[in-house]
Amino acid sequence: MGYAKERGKLEKLSAKIAGLDVYNEKSFDILIDVHEQYSHTIRILKNKESETFGELYSKELQEVKDGRKSVKESEGEETRQENFVQYKNIMLSAIEKTIQATKDSL
Repeated sequence: MGYAKERGKLEKLSAKIAGLDVYNEKSFDILIDVHEQYSHTIRILKNKESETFGELYSKELQEVKDGRKSVKESEGEETRQENFVQYKNIMLSAIEKTIQATKDSL
């Protein structure tokens, strides 16, 4: 089963957040938007082929949620900045793993 459409969406999401390195409200809003789009896309993939994407849906999406929560609950600018970068990296990792899974399932 081909997943070119979903893979294309994921690649765009990855590119959208790759350059975000400094926490501010706009950058955080972009990450939240990408998180929501990723969540929607991985849910679609899981529903199409749960064997391939089920673990990504449960494990990676939970890590992304935890990353978002850590940024929101951060106290102090330095901690918030560190958690923001970590959240971004978790998001990128989840997207890359999902892209790879779409390629491997061909």
